[in-house]
Amino acid sequence: MSAAGSQEERRKRILIAEDDTAISALLSRVLSRSYDVVCADTGTQALQLAQEGPPPDLLLLDVMMPGMDGFRVATGVRSLPGLKSVPIIFLTAKTSPADIIEGIKHGARHYIHKPFKIDDVVAKVKKAIG
Repeated sequence: MSAAGSQEERRKRILIAEDDTAISALLSRVLSRSYDVVCADTGTQALQLAQEGPPPDLLLLDVMMPGMDGFRVATGVRSLPGLKSVPIIFLTAKTSPADIIEGIKHGARHYIHKPFKIDDVVAKVKKAIG
């Protein structure tokens, strides 16, 4: 098999951290058409999953989760070898200008407000990682 063929077979991996199971299921169902998707329902679990298996090519993080919020997950992932520049998209109901600035400080490539349009999420994921 050629190097190009093996490169095409590796699907990019998205790590979703979302405590709302309906939102997580929707995102997983839609994004898994084009990407390998792994889901976590807590920030702690997301950080653990980022360290296991193939590294994620993108993080899709809810901000408000029990225990460790999405901002802390972003900080934790950024401290891991090889993940300092992984793109992050925050998906949240926190919509104030201060919240958006906080997201940018934590490395947000995009900051999507809930409720969201799934097509908007897909477009921003594609823009971030192809």
